[in-house]
Amino acid sequence: MAKSMTAFARVELNNISWEIRSVNQRYLDVSFRMPDVFRSIEMALKSSLRQQVQRGKVDCFLRISKDRAQTSFDVDDQLVTSLLAACNQIDQITGNNSELHVMEILGWPGVILDKELGSSDEQDDITAAFKQAIQLLVEMRQREGESLKNIVLTQLDELSKIVAAIRTEAPTIAAQQQQKLQNRLAKIKSEVDIGRLEQELVYLAQKSDVVEELDRLETLVEEVKHTLQQKDAIGRRLDFLMQELNREANTLSSKATISNTSLQAVDLKVIIEQMREQVQNIE
Repeated sequence: MAKSMTAFARVELNNISWEIRSVNQRYLDVSFRMPDVFRSIEMALKSSLRQQVQRGKVDCFLRISKDRAQTSFDVDDQLVTSLLAACNQIDQITGNNSELHVMEILGWPGVILDKELGSSDEQDDITAAFKQAIQLLVEMRQREGESLKNIVLTQLDELSKIVAAIRTEAPTIAAQQQQKLQNRLAKIKSEVDIGRLEQELVYLAQKSDVVEELDRLETLVEEVKHTLQQKDAIGRRLDFLMQELNREANTLSSKATISNTSLQAVDLKVIIEQMREQVQNIE
């Protein structure tokens, strides 16, 4: 199943809000932005996400909104004492007489101890909301992936039509090359070594033979279609197949001896590049 690596999900539960964003990344890269008091459950959350997401850069944002007027808190006495001692020490060194305002002390990180923050019930709500957000993220990735899959399938059909057209013209390419060589020799009006002429004709036939490349292109097209039906992460395999398609198209272009085939080879490479851009978004 094709899944996009680009998605967004947001879930709100009571006073808890999760936002999860994912974008393209070769591997899975997960980062969390959350209050330090909840860092103890970060690994469990990350493990839960890894079970459903295999590739992409995923940023998870946790926000806790509380009515501060209804929330009781304590002051970290030891931290306040340490702050005052540090200020006194600095005054002795500098010779200044600093006056530390009470609001400056309260604003120091960690001075205010929230009694409710980090409770087990709140951690359970955070975990539940996170799982809901992951589910929404996965569903969006699946929808986007299905759209990408349909785009790639359409491009594969266009590619197959061009390959079929080149295959139809392939038998005449060698004949045209042979006729060109014979016409040139006729203009020269000189004796020709028949054995050498036959060797040149065989060489031209081999050089302009694109059947092998066409066969490989068709095989790769079918392999891409097959891969798009797989349930596991398929992005890396699709990326490899795009490289192989492009290599065959380049070989075909180098063998093209008539203008029409050269243009068709260019069209092939354009379509393959378009597919490659889409495939880079697939997990």
